[in-house]
Amino acid sequence: MNYRVQPTAQVDESAVIGDGSSVWELAQIRERASLGERCVIGRGAYVGTGVRMGDDCKLQNYSLVYEPAELGDGVFIGPAVVLTNDHNPRSVSPDGGQLRGGDWEAVGVRIADGASIGARAVCVAPLEIGRWAMVAAGAVVTKDVPDFALVVGVPARQVGWVGRAGVRLVERAGEPGVFECPRTGARYVEKAGTLTEA
Repeated sequence: MNYRVQPTAQVDESAVIGDGSSVWELAQIRERASLGERCVIGRGAYVGTGVRMGDDCKLQNYSLVYEPAELGDGVFIGPAVVLTNDHNPRSVSPDGGQLRGGDWEAVGVRIADGASIGARAVCVAPLEIGRWAMVAAGAVVTKDVPDFALVVGVPARQVGWVGRAGVRLVERAGEPGVFECPRTGARYVEKAGTLTEA
């Protein structure tokens, strides 16, 4: 075993934990979940049945990642983030009968490589969050987020672009649609609402 699990954590026998990963106190990893290499699962975090995570992901304390979520490589999930899995949640059917696990169809949140979800944000499935996108703390995301987009608020709306360093990009003077990262100098180009690396 080339990973670390604290004694108070619960990891199902069918879960796959990648080399170099750490599962901290009171975390729960459910059946058939799959974590890549070097992942960090914080205190009290929950990883649902069959959830798939890439390498180098971080789930901060008390984040809830419900099935069938899929996380790419290098995804950051902040403290107390919730990835939902039911667009029309109910405890009972229209006739009052209690709903069970097989009585509804789970829908998931897909998060692409490098994206970050800020503390206490809620991502309402089904939706996709693009590569290197950033969701601000406390945001409620109800629709897809493009690659490199910075979204804030309730409901979340795009207010700008971020680069791989997580810093808000600045449009270059005299070069419409050309953005630059103030930290790294990397350049990006926007065309028709899509940002790509130059």
